[in-house]
Amino acid sequence: MITYRKMTLDDIDQILLIEEEAFATPWTREAFEHEMTTNLYSHYIIAETETKEIVGYCGMWIVMDESHITNVAVSERMRGKKIGEGLMREAIRVVLEQDVVLMTLEVRVTNDIAKNLYYKLGFQDGGIRKNYYTDTQEDALVMWVEFK
Repeated sequence: MITYRKMTLDDIDQILLIEEEAFATPWTREAFEHEMTTNLYSHYIIAETETKEIVGYCGMWIVMDESHITNVAVSERMRGKKIGEGLMREAIRVVLEQDVVLMTLEVRVTNDIAKNLYYKLGFQDGGIRKNYYTDTQEDALVMWVEFK
């Protein structure tokens, strides 16, 4: 069984392992520490097993009535088990409690698995950010969902 909770500083070591697996240009410890201690807008959710192993996380910024997903990642061995969907549903639950009306994110134009999940959750295409990803110069698709 997977449970979801707010991320703490103690979770960063496990988050960094997932970050290394998931991204060509992973965030640093300092970046996560900044998000957890200094950025007043950031909210991070982790997915963990019964044995307290962290298997995924989702970060977002909540500013007034809008939210921006900064990153979502699931450990390689746990992909395909709907953990990413669970993280996104939990993120949506959190923002709805705070009267957020709009959520946005960027996704690689070639990441069909992620795009299909976001479409399933009601996201729409919003535009293209050219050469957004510095590792490959790949474009990002901006997606958004409005909550009624």
